[in-house]
Amino acid sequence: MKLALDHRPANSGSSLGERLFATRQLSRDLGAPLTDADSTIQPFPDASPAKWHLAHTTWFFETFVLRDHVPGYRPFDERFAYLFNSYYETEGVRHARPKRGMLSRPALDEVREYRSHVDEALSTALPSLPSAALELVELGIHHEQQHQELFLTDILATFAENPLEPIYCHCEEPKATQQSSRPDTGLLRSARNDGWASGVEGIVEIGAPADSFAFDAERPRHRTFLGPHAIAGRRVINAEWREFIADGGYRTPTLWLSDGWAWVQRENIAAPLYWREEETEFTLAGRRSIDRAAPVAHVSHYEADAFARWAGARLPTEAEWESFASSADPSAGHQLDEAAAVMPRPGGGIFGDVWEWTQSAFTPYPGFATAEGAVGEYNGKFMSGQMVLKGASCATPRGHSRASYRNFFPPHARWQFTGLRLARDA
Repeated sequence: MKLALDHRPANSGSSLGERLFATRQLSRDLGAPLTDADSTIQPFPDASPAKWHLAHTTWFFETFVLRDHVPGYRPFDERFAYLFNSYYETEGVRHARPKRGMLSRPALDEVREYRSHVDEALSTALPSLPSAALELVELGIHHEQQHQELFLTDILATFAENPLEPIYCHCEEPKATQQSSRPDTGLLRSARNDGWASGVEGIVEIGAPADSFAFDAERPRHRTFLGPHAIAGRRVINAEWREFIADGGYRTPTLWLSDGWAWVQRENIAAPLYWREEETEFTLAGRRSIDRAAPVAHVSHYEADAFARWAGARLPTEAEWESFASSADPSAGHQLDEAAAVMPRPGGGIFGDVWEWTQSAFTPYPGFATAEGAVGEYNGKFMSGQMVLKGASCATPRGHSRASYRNFFPPHARWQFTGLRLARDA
């Protein structure tokens, strides 16, 4: 998930300040169960330590709001700009991403002090900030929500490396998240399902409308053509993925894209990322029995594409998915409301539980232009080698996503809560 500026505030019933500090508090709550050691580990180069997420989101507000728009503001620690810049070339040199896990200092408690310092300065400055700074506060809220999801997926990846299989927190979600006894099956090899929805044919509009917040990659809204197609009414579930495995899905090269098959062989891929022996999987709540009725998660684009081919179907394009979801409530479904050991669960709607891979590459829309300044770096320069995901997951803060949202990751990535919904030509 990458950031870029769009100069349009979000429509909301809550004030900007209320949403800002609610977002900041949720990040603090997410970090509360962790020790300093927990928060320092970087499980692999594409992930980041928990305390880095807490500090980087704070650096964003300190740099682009307080430094640039509050006369006389003094940074909490001038060295932090080097440590907690992410990809902003215009902000100067920075600590190498693969070495973020080497930052034993500052300690987690000092990062918390940093957050408090910046929050206090934001609270004081907010009533008198110019409109350009308020737009950056709006952007910073959405940016921090992105990192809240990354915080959870990165700490899951961290704990999955520990043979003790630690539990993130004893803060499980309501009983509705527990196992269902009867999986809802039906897609499987023939792609038969009683919930297929006929897609809109002809010219449709996709992309974010002009009257609400969106990242620059979601614009401009534009017309595109859709051929006859249908989309499954639900996501692929664990029971169906188990059948794919049993039928030799990971051993059949004709199901796979060439790069995907090379990846499967090179990395010895044979199941979703956190599946373990004896029908169990590792979760934020520790080792659990696989819920056969829950949406499959932690699969790559390569795996999703191979499953779709095995099922006699395909992945939807992002335009097909967006048209399909255009009338759905993006705030409904199983999404993040508070610090908890989240995991996908049965049922649910179009949004929530897992992000859904599409067959579309993350490329610019016709007429796309990056925003000016440092915060314009994040989307445009990553429009290569990435695939679009749509929807939201159980770790996405509720209210963050929308039908036009374009999440993106490289095709081998699977440490996020990523799954799939099938499509087919009509």
